[in-house]
Amino acid sequence: MSSINEICKTVVDEVDDALAAGVVDLNTGLLLGVHHNVPYFTQSYLDAVAAAAVDMFRGKGISNVEKRLSQTRGEEVSNSMMEIHMSTPKTNHFMSVIPGKPNALAVLITGKKANLGMGWSGLRGALPDMAAHCPS
Repeated sequence: MSSINEICKTVVDEVDDALAAGVVDLNTGLLLGVHHNVPYFTQSYLDAVAAAAVDMFRGKGISNVEKRLSQTRGEEVSNSMMEIHMSTPKTNHFMSVIPGKPNALAVLITGKKANLGMGWSGLRGALPDMAAHCPS
């Protein structure tokens, strides 16, 4: 069985213009696994990206919206963000909560030359393998 780092490497190798792939624990913000091919992606940089991803899925702003939705709907709404695509001037970021692992987030970062469909396909295709290495 492959390690989570090896699975991330496979995603990076198989998606054209991929720069990095990783899995983040949404409870702690810790990287569970990562692979990248960018020299300036230092550990502190990767940790900052992981923290930003956690904030997008579980941060105060999202929690406030979910609290208001809960009040309006009369039912609990929490951890409702499942996938996000974000772009910067030079990159695309694909993020997906791993099915069956609500506290694990898979992230793929590509350059702008990457086909968006292939980015999603590469990330989503790896989710079952990643899930096997994530805590429940």
